[in-house]
Amino acid sequence: MLKPAPTLGFLLHDVSRLLRKRFEQRAKHIGLTRAQWQTIAYLSRCEGIHQKALAELLEITPISLMRVLDNLVERGMVERRPHETDRRITLLYTTETSRALLDDGRKLGETTRNEALEGISAEERQKLFEILEVMKSNLVEACRAPVEEEPLP
Repeated sequence: MLKPAPTLGFLLHDVSRLLRKRFEQRAKHIGLTRAQWQTIAYLSRCEGIHQKALAELLEITPISLMRVLDNLVERGMVERRPHETDRRITLLYTTETSRALLDDGRKLGETTRNEALEGISAEERQKLFEILEVMKSNLVEACRAPVEEEPLP
């Protein structure tokens, strides 16, 4: 009996999951969870963002992010600073400690990506990225439109 070919969604999910797993194997000695790495990485690109906006970027609930941030603040990797004009808002910043770790994380990520792309030519890699960018763009646009219910076949 022939196995059905994997669907695009399953294959992308598996590749993504394995990239994360391999990165975590390489980064285990640093002692950060994937959620902590991701929080620091996004925060480094959006210094001074408030917690709710960062949670939206990470696509997690603000309460889940609160736990991650509490741990990162306690470890000296993230700073919370008050907003200049609205004391209800706390702004988030990376610290020198987390920025140094991000450099290490980027190197580990590059090694992991190179491992995943081994045997794929530079031209094929370029084409893969172009295709994925188009797919992403298509899906971002599609997600903006309401879904029309279609009958199942």
